[in-house]
Amino acid sequence: MAAVPPDPDAPAFTRRSVNLADPRLGAVAVAASDEFFAAKERLLDPAPAQFHPGRYDDHGKWMDGWETRRRRHGGHDWCVVRLARPGTLAGLDIDTSHFTGNFPPGASVDACCLPDGVDPDDGAAWFPLLGSVSLTGNSHHYFAVADARPVSHLRLNIYPDGGVARLRAWGTPAFDPRRGAVDGLVELSAALNGGTVVAANNEHFGPASVMLLPGRGVDMGDGWETRRRREPGSDWCLIALGHPGVIERIEIDTAHFKGNFPDRCSIQAARVDGGSAESLVTQAMFWPELLPEQAMTADAIHMFQTQIRPLGPVSHVRFNMIPDGGVSRLRLWGRPA
Repeated sequence: MAAVPPDPDAPAFTRRSVNLADPRLGAVAVAASDEFFAAKERLLDPAPAQFHPGRYDDHGKWMDGWETRRRRHGGHDWCVVRLARPGTLAGLDIDTSHFTGNFPPGASVDACCLPDGVDPDDGAAWFPLLGSVSLTGNSHHYFAVADARPVSHLRLNIYPDGGVARLRAWGTPAFDPRRGAVDGLVELSAALNGGTVVAANNEHFGPASVMLLPGRGVDMGDGWETRRRREPGSDWCLIALGHPGVIERIEIDTAHFKGNFPDRCSIQAARVDGGSAESLVTQAMFWPELLPEQAMTADAIHMFQTQIRPLGPVSHVRFNMIPDGGVSRLRLWGRPA
């Protein structure tokens, strides 16, 4: 089954930033004023919201999102989300997909920044991140964020009640070279460290951004997979590292890809300052090789160190699957520049 295509109307921040409200990275819905019809955890589900016409539970119609009961005594409902990692936000998506007669007509978002392991209490210093905005049913609502203050938690307020399918919070996680370091090396490509996919030539069965998630893939749908190539050439994706650095170890994981793993893989790299996605795609064709072509095998972790060529600090890589296929995870470990 083909992957759901990205929203063509989505702004650039959804492609150039990390969704810090992604539970696969560690985000959690920690509290809500009410979740009578639908649990707050569904608000963060990374999959697009689904609708099942005949599905009901003990509380009524089953909805894929967070939904509160009808308010009868004033006030408004809210949900608090702990982001996967503190960071600076670039934009939000308040998605009301499939909520038609039960969406909230208005919403706002507050934020705060707390130390690791601390969730907001009644004395938390919230500040407005997004003022009150109008919502419509069954729609994505994208809002750019201009506030540069770091945030660790969001509070989505809905006025007065209703249902929201998904909340996405796109931004740049705070980079801490001590966090997650192994033998002095940092996973510079990791989404949790700010790694993002700038472009990919094909994402028919799975988005390339999945390769930057933590852990191993849970099944064949948890990875980047292209269609079967019927013409010359090879498939590729362009990745911006979370921080420039010298790459010393590379891991390519084909977990669950057995009859459709790539025959070979290679990586090109360069240090680049600025540039549009289109210009980077063109430049990347001529970048030097960081990792020459290496044979792949099915459902296995492939580690490379001695094969890596000394290019110095790099900020972007082009990962080539030759000729096509699927890869679960790609990890580029290095020393930050």
